[in-house]
Amino acid sequence: MDTPEVLSASVRTVHTLPEERPDLVAMRTWVSSLLGNVSEDVRLDVLLVCTELASNAYEHADGPRVLRVERLDDFIRIEVDDGTPAVLPHLGESRLGDSRGRGLLLIAQLARCWGTRDMAGGKTVWAEINT
Repeated sequence: MDTPEVLSASVRTVHTLPEERPDLVAMRTWVSSLLGNVSEDVRLDVLLVCTELASNAYEHADGPRVLRVERLDDFIRIEVDDGTPAVLPHLGESRLGDSRGRGLLLIAQLARCWGTRDMAGGKTVWAEINT
């Protein structure tokens, strides 16, 4: 991953995720470097949401996958695109068992809001974290 500059207000950084599952530690390091002087609590929330959204895109959808992080005046928006429009995320019982499948519950607790958006050939799943 390229070394990005720290995000200032209204700047969006885009990264195309690899076809195979990415190195999540490297992804979190890259995202953390974007966040600059946000509080440690905000940083940890953003990193967890990025990890969950990217992991869900690999677990439940096809590529291509793209991660976007945008810092606005009072929140950070995280978006992950994937190539599977028909599989929409939803809160509820996990079909993956007791030890997995709670990513959206975490996102719903940490984010001020989250949702999905259709796009040509896929969807975007997004979440916003207050700064």
